[in-house]
Amino acid sequence: MPRSREQDNPIDKAFTVMAEMIVKMMPIDSQQKKAYVYYRDGLSAQNDGDYSEALENYEESLRLEENPADRSETLKNMAIIYMSNGDEDLALETYKKALDENPKQPSCLKNMGLIYEKRGRQEQEAGNQDESDRWFDQAAEVWTKAVRLYPGGYLEIENWLKTTGRSKIDII
Repeated sequence: MPRSREQDNPIDKAFTVMAEMIVKMMPIDSQQKKAYVYYRDGLSAQNDGDYSEALENYEESLRLEENPADRSETLKNMAIIYMSNGDEDLALETYKKALDENPKQPSCLKNMGLIYEKRGRQEQEAGNQDESDRWFDQAAEVWTKAVRLYPGGYLEIENWLKTTGRSKIDII
């Protein structure tokens, strides 16, 4: 039984059974279906906080998946896990891979900016203003791209760009 059915409540189990039936009827090859099942099980494990299992499923999904948009979504979820585990360098590397697969992922850009902005604050607190500015500029660069892809979706970021004087675009 797939992981996503093992721990679900009755409503979730019914939904999972219906989703599996839909996947079986979809006009895609069996490799793509398997990739989807691994992705879905990875997402279920991630939602349950079982990051190790989630990453194993995501890696298997990536091995099978050929669609760049789907690969990008899987990579984004992996990066979120790395970020939450404190491995920001691996998270950044994985977000970049996700963007290579699908450059129109504003949430990847947003999360990269969060890491850059955090590092900028840390350098600022340590009294390293030049280094702080470098990180803040990187945050502004990726956040500007995110805001362009998702106008009005990141109001706090838009405000940060304006208040720090780093906005290079007119944001309504």
